[in-house]
Amino acid sequence: MRVAIVAESFLPNVNGVTNSVLRILEHLHREGHEALVIAPGARDFQEEISEYLGFEIVRVPTVRVPLIDSLPIGVPNPTVNDALRDFDPHIIHLASPFVLGAAGAYAARQLRVPAVALYQTDVAGFATKYHLTPLANAAWDWTRHIHNMCQRTLAPSSLTIAELQSHGINNVHHWGRGVDAVRFHPEKRCVQLRRQWDPTGEKRIVGFVGRLAAEKGVHRLVSLHGRGDIQLVIVGDGPSRTELEELMPTAVFTGALEGEDLARAYASLDLFVHAGEFETFCQAIQEAQASGVPTIGPRAGGPVDLVQERYNGLLLDVDTFSRDLPEAAEWLLDLSRHERLRGNARVSVNDKTWEALCEQLLDHYRDVIEETRRVPLTFFGPRPELPRWAARALGARVAWGSLA
Repeated sequence: MRVAIVAESFLPNVNGVTNSVLRILEHLHREGHEALVIAPGARDFQEEISEYLGFEIVRVPTVRVPLIDSLPIGVPNPTVNDALRDFDPHIIHLASPFVLGAAGAYAARQLRVPAVALYQTDVAGFATKYHLTPLANAAWDWTRHIHNMCQRTLAPSSLTIAELQSHGINNVHHWGRGVDAVRFHPEKRCVQLRRQWDPTGEKRIVGFVGRLAAEKGVHRLVSLHGRGDIQLVIVGDGPSRTELEELMPTAVFTGALEGEDLARAYASLDLFVHAGEFETFCQAIQEAQASGVPTIGPRAGGPVDLVQERYNGLLLDVDTFSRDLPEAAEWLLDLSRHERLRGNARVSVNDKTWEALCEQLLDHYRDVIEETRRVPLTFFGPRPELPRWAARALGARVAWGSLA
């Protein structure tokens, strides 16, 4: 099978979209398939790779965009169409499509190649968080337009599926995310690291791992700050780091970690807390669970499917998250149940390996390819109407020329 992946983000930028694409490429390589990746180029002085596991990486120019300036945004250009035509894929995989992915969706229509879109980033939710309601509405219009040009949309959680359907997105199916249960493992727990964080050796270690940005809700952990029995550890970097360091001066801020350093950090926590309500899945919760760490998450988005109340963690209402957090943390950290919860957390990921999830993805590919062969006119009918605001902003030549 020849799979073309158009990704909104890729190495050297590491995030949820990049990690998913890497795991998919590794599985395609193991199974003997062919692949091509079209992705944004590196920015500034970052090192840019042109292949991964022998698969070609085709790069497009990048621009800076407000609110997400730390990530390069790929600029659609004729390279997208040309690379896809030359590769002649059986299927096009759009990883979190919005800008570059839109070009991939238009190209798929023009080339009459079936496309599967993975919904991974809640752009409308981010816009809402930054009090940009008109932008949030436009984001849903654009998201619906892109996804409805594809033959299938894959979403990672039940709540996300329901939300997409409520906004008029068709053919939505479930596909979760795998976790590296070898790298993230309770055996990576490190006494020396815990002593670095808490020289007294008497506190319980409560932490967060992820990008430090407003939409992640890290500020809600402030209700655990300054306690004599808890040491907060914040792993990650981002635009909110300085503000968070001022808000929680006694917390340990490690900066971004990768590889074994990240695995040891997860496993050395006693409790993981993720307070952001805009996660379509929340891979960080799953990695914490694989590391044998009970979790607290919001009763919203992907965490609802990952956290089983009083089995491997607790869910808290978004509006009262910070207020309810201390009591929830005390319940999960209670020595009478903590070890049982740690064991349950690890058991939670037993059937969520990347190998199993990638096989499910290949099944989605095969289903879409077969359906397209049977009824091609259904899948490759007239292009859906471009949203009016997008037509005005882009102009007909851009919308139906360079994007198509």
